[in-house]
This record gives sequence, C-alpha cells and structure tokens, in this order.
Amino acid sequence: MYIGIDIGTSEVKALLLGPDQRVIGTAGAALTVSRPQPGHSEQDPAAWWSATQAALAALRAAHPQEYAATEAIGLSGQMHGAVLLDAQDRVLRPAILWNDTRSAAECAAMMAELPALSDLGGSLAMPGFTAPKLRWVAQHEPGVFRHVAKVLLPKDYVRLALTGEHVSDLSDASGTLWLDVRRRDWSDDLLALTGLARARMPRLVEGSEASGQLRAEVAQSLGLRPGTVVAGGAGDNAASAIGMGAVQPGQGFLSLGTSGVLFVVTPGYQPNAASATHAFCHALPGRWHQMSVMLAAASALQWVANLLGAAGAGDVAVRAAGLGLREREASPVFLPYLSGERTPHNDARVRGSFHGLDFDTDAARLGYAVMEGVAFGLRDGLDALRSAGSEVARLSLVGGGARSAFWAQMLASALEVEIVTHGGSAVGGALGAARLGALSVQAPLAATCPPPPLDTAYRPDPAERALLAQRHALFRSLYRRP
Repeated sequence: MYIGIDIGTSEVKALLLGPDQRVIGTAGAALTVSRPQPGHSEQDPAAWWSATQAALAALRAAHPQEYAATEAIGLSGQMHGAVLLDAQDRVLRPAILWNDTRSAAECAAMMAELPALSDLGGSLAMPGFTAPKLRWVAQHEPGVFRHVAKVLLPKDYVRLALTGEHVSDLSDASGTLWLDVRRRDWSDDLLALTGLARARMPRLVEGSEASGQLRAEVAQSLGLRPGTVVAGGAGDNAASAIGMGAVQPGQGFLSLGTSGVLFVVTPGYQPNAASATHAFCHALPGRWHQMSVMLAAASALQWVANLLGAAGAGDVAVRAAGLGLREREASPVFLPYLSGERTPHNDARVRGSFHGLDFDTDAARLGYAVMEGVAFGLRDGLDALRSAGSEVARLSLVGGGARSAFWAQMLASALEVEIVTHGGSAVGGALGAARLGALSVQAPLAATCPPPPLDTAYRPDPAERALLAQRHALFRSLYRRP
C-alpha cells in the first residue's frame, strides 16, 4: 500500500493506493488563506501539518488494515511558496504563497541584473516564484531575512515534520527560480540574486527516489511503521502528470479548471521563456516538461454564466452547443484576459473584451464566444510549446471543463490534437504522489504509472477546424500589447 499526500492551497488531500493501482480511499482537511494586504497571500505552515494529520487520521479510520500496511509515502504540493526557517527549524513568518503578487519590482530587478536568468531557470522572473519573494523579504523584513537558515517549499515542510530531513525534489525546486533546470542542480548565480547560498537550500532528490524515513515518534502517532519510506514527490502539476500516466516524451494533459494549464513531457530541457512558458524538471530522472498557463479558463465561463443569470456554467455550455456552424461564425470573438495573461503574453495589465457584438447576440452566442476564446488562448499556449520543440498528438483533458463534450470537441479542432477524457477516474496530485511513493520502493514504472481508463476520444473535425482557424486569426489580431 502507498499513501499520497497533496498539500493544496484550500485542502490537504490524502489518498491510499493499492499495489494494483486501485484507489482504496481518500480523505481531506480544509485550509484557509490569509490576505493581510492587497496582493498578499499567506498561510501558516503549521496548518499544513495539522491538516495532514487530520486527513491521515480519517484515512486510517476508514481503512485501518490497508492503511497500516503502507510501504511508502509520496508528497505533492502547491508550488513556489516560501517557508522560512531559523537554525532550530522554527517558522520565522507566515509562508508567502504562489498567488502572492508583492514582488513584481524584485522580478524586474532580477531580470535586469542577470540576463541569463530565464535560460538558467526555465522561465521569466514572475512574482509567483520563490526567489523574488526572498528578495522582497530581504528588503522589507531584513530582521527576518538575517535569521533564515533554510528555505523550504510547502510540501517539503510537511516532509520535515515526517522525517526531520530538509529535502526537495527537482520538479518542485524548478519553480523556485534558484534551480539550474538543465543541470538539475542549484544555481549559484541565481541564488546570489537573493543573497542566498546552497547551505540555506534543501538537499535535492528525484521525485521517485527515497528522501528519508518516518521518524519513530511520528510513525507511532500516525499509526504507520517506523522507517516507512518517504519519496521525493513532486510539485502539483508534475504529480498530476504522474497520476495521468504522462511519463514519456510527447505525453501530456490539459487542465481546464479555474486556470488553463498545458503540460507536455519533453526528453530534454526546452525553454521558451520569451513566450512566458515554463521549462521544468519532471518528477522522473532524465525527463523534463514544458508548461503553458492561461489565467482564466473554466472560470471565464462561470463569469459569463453569472452575468447572464444562468443556472451555471454547464447551462451556458449546453446553450452554446446548440449553435450551428453559421451561428458560431456570426458570434462575437472573446479575449479571455479577465485578470491579465501569462502564456504567451506575460501581460498583467491586459483585460478581456468581446469583439463583434450586435442585436443578434444572445446568451448562446456569448457563451460560445467565451468557450472559443479559452480554446484560442490554449492554442496560443500550445503554439508556444511547439515553438520550443514540443511534439504532442494527444492530450488528456481534466478539470471542470472536461464535463462538456462540446468544449472537448472544440479543443480537439482548435488545437489540432486528439483530446481524450477519463470519466470519473481518480486523478490529480495525491494519486501521482502515491505512485511516486511506490516507485521509491522499486515498483516498475510501466505498471505503476498507467494512464487512467479512457472514456471518450475527440478528434479534429474538418469543418469546425476550418471555421476556428479563420476566427483564431481575428482573435490574435485583436491583442495589443500596451
């Protein structure tokens, strides 16, 4: 048996996985986020450990025999968060999270001081990353910065509680902007930008390697065997890829949730920072991945549903699905930049808009325009990945948007790839973490990381593809960089 623990922003989720890859059970415990000032987003690391203990207790109560037979634990977690510890491993301040935007000025300064930053780190400097946060702390909270002995990521703070070890994996470390992603090692040049050195960094392991063992007193408290292996684990997107079986070059997934993420496994390091993509280490040795991110995806459909007074996003999607090709051709074009955009524009100031409204525009056409605009934003992200060398013919579709067959078909035609869905199969970071736990005790890769059962496959439709290609050209022409 294997346990996967996913340290999310709103919940800690624990999953118990059998040796036959059957999900035996899951449990969760809620978290809250503090926003002490506009643009600030923080959490108390102690809350992660408390929620982890609660989730594991629930899993233990529901499946006592299987739980007690656990051989290994894997960890997944929200990326980029800055956990600052002193020499006695005491938390110095609340953790600054991935969605905190306070360090924009520090990002600009880092890019100016080290032009090679994006080539080393695989991405442009953005406030979400860990390194700019430490530069902000050094400037605005120098008393705290002086006492920083170790910087950990969220899941790695939970690892410290489990094992007593300061360790991170390479996929999560890629999101710090301190890692030389090509060499899979800390970069002295990147660390110097924030006044840090290797001594303040955790030890690095591959996600499928053992990182330590459960401390005896922790094992007794949790009802697990002392010495249980804790795997390196992964950042949330890489862990989700492991859960989806995306482990070989060319495999990937499309997450159509609040934001839109395209994740493609690559055989080597293939950065394209100019288009605001991320090139990171995967959770397996000798593999990397590329990722494009758009900030508003399924959330844009929910937004227009709220505006229309519809029952929900699903209701709007059903109305849009009733339009014929000619009605779609006469629909407005929507730019989905409701909160700025990351890939490919890296433009925090751009905002969304409808183009081509008229008296025939109704709820169905507005809904269609939003779904199409999101598809076009994802197409721009895929083109950015392709320009850096990614080759992909099939993408697994996950997230809330995967419930719409109409949207899935549109994505296949817009992206010109096969889109597949997996029904209600358990996927996500906790499953990937559990699989990494299994790999850390020598489980075979092919048997441990299969894709979930296929539900439906969608292939590009020639007529729809022709219409979308024409409208995509107009969509691109409407973006104007300020």
